[in-house]
Amino acid sequence: MSSISEIRKNRIRKLQAIQRAGFSAYPSQTKRTHTCEQVIDDFSKLSRVKKEVVLAGRMRSLREHGKSSFIHIEDGTAQFQAYFKENILGEKGYKFFLNNFDIGDFVEIRGSLFKTKKGEKTLEVSSYKMLVKSLRPLPEKWHGIKDIEERYRKRYLDLIFNKDVKEKFELRTKIIKEIKGFLDKEGFLEVETPILQEIYGGATAKPFKTHLNALDIDLYLRIALELYLKRLLVAGFEKVYEIGKCFRNEGVDKAHNPDFTMLEFYWAYADYKDMMKLIERLLSGLVKKTFNKLEIKYAGEKINFKTPFPRIEFSHLLKKYAKINLETVNIQTLKKKAQSLDIKIEKGDGKIEIADKIYKKTCQPEILQPCFVINHPAGSAILAKTLKSNPAKLARFQLVVGGWEIVNGFSELNDPIEQKKRFEEQEKFFKKGLMEAQRMDKDFIEALEYGMPPASGIGMGIDRLVALLTDSHSLREIILFPTMRTKK
Repeated sequence: MSSISEIRKNRIRKLQAIQRAGFSAYPSQTKRTHTCEQVIDDFSKLSRVKKEVVLAGRMRSLREHGKSSFIHIEDGTAQFQAYFKENILGEKGYKFFLNNFDIGDFVEIRGSLFKTKKGEKTLEVSSYKMLVKSLRPLPEKWHGIKDIEERYRKRYLDLIFNKDVKEKFELRTKIIKEIKGFLDKEGFLEVETPILQEIYGGATAKPFKTHLNALDIDLYLRIALELYLKRLLVAGFEKVYEIGKCFRNEGVDKAHNPDFTMLEFYWAYADYKDMMKLIERLLSGLVKKTFNKLEIKYAGEKINFKTPFPRIEFSHLLKKYAKINLETVNIQTLKKKAQSLDIKIEKGDGKIEIADKIYKKTCQPEILQPCFVINHPAGSAILAKTLKSNPAKLARFQLVVGGWEIVNGFSELNDPIEQKKRFEEQEKFFKKGLMEAQRMDKDFIEALEYGMPPASGIGMGIDRLVALLTDSHSLREIILFPTMRTKK
């Protein structure tokens, strides 16, 4: 078996032979008249009227039969068979094809349609043209799960060989279109906000830092979309949304990637209860339109998006699955519980942070059907309002499905004095070394002082939602080019 290096050298010789013959191996144009899918669908009509057809695509197979050969070419729509015959192409033309064209090359083929004796739809080639000479051979066998790291690193090969992977990314695009269509119909305005920010905010996360030479200032890649979108509520926009990339300089696992796609939208004069109802309509409608039913399969289980979704208090889940009474437990008991669960406690973690980690370890994985986890303890989200009936709890919810946190939302805090106080508390944590603490954003506080209407907002992890709806168990499966460690 030839090595990749030897094959590459041989293909370069073929490339040079094509060029010596006066042809370009990388022409800029093709005269394609039909896609493979169009030829398949309109085969009867096209073959009956003897219409000349020009196809273009990648050679995926080559079978020689004496003075004739069959190939399959593949474009972005389908595969189609083509028939090369010496007495049509001439001895010189036929041999030139066999000597210089390989599986993996992109070709243009021209001819008429017919059916073989076995009834296979085929193009009889009268002329051909090299579109792209490939210098590396396609792998003879793509190893799938055994070489999962290679699949992610060389996604272009993964998409060539694995139809189901390609279908997942096509479905991802459809899901995003449906979400945008729903929000547009609901009167939300799609906007764009800065990715480079002087003050990162809207989440508890460590940012990526960079420097802008032109202004000689340090900037951060945004960790969330929130604070600029809420400035637009101040400006008078009542319904705004953005789907965009966010960046967090944190760990990488099945549920986290350093850059990820987030949907955030904000709705003036609505509270978190109104927002939960809107999320129910959004997701149940999305699933219905995408799959023609409300039920999907994930990890071998059936998940039903029939509304309404149940609402369960955060503290009730801790009691049920972790046997913890959040109202009476002390921090030492929580630490012991965390240690027994092999949960790492970071510097600066208080009672609320430890309780949340225990919840994520013991409670969240148990939630299979869509469920709103509500009324988290005050202090767990510094941008959320507390409940009027119980200031120790937040007017907040998280939608959990299949063990994934898909949505985080709440009634937005719009009291500038209280918001400033919370930022100041976060600054104290930051000075003690907690890099994930949220920073004081004086401009945002000033905006709130001009007045932001009562509102509710949400953040939805698009990658997690797509993973759930495509029965994928890692974000790397549904991010085209996930972040990978440099291969040595």
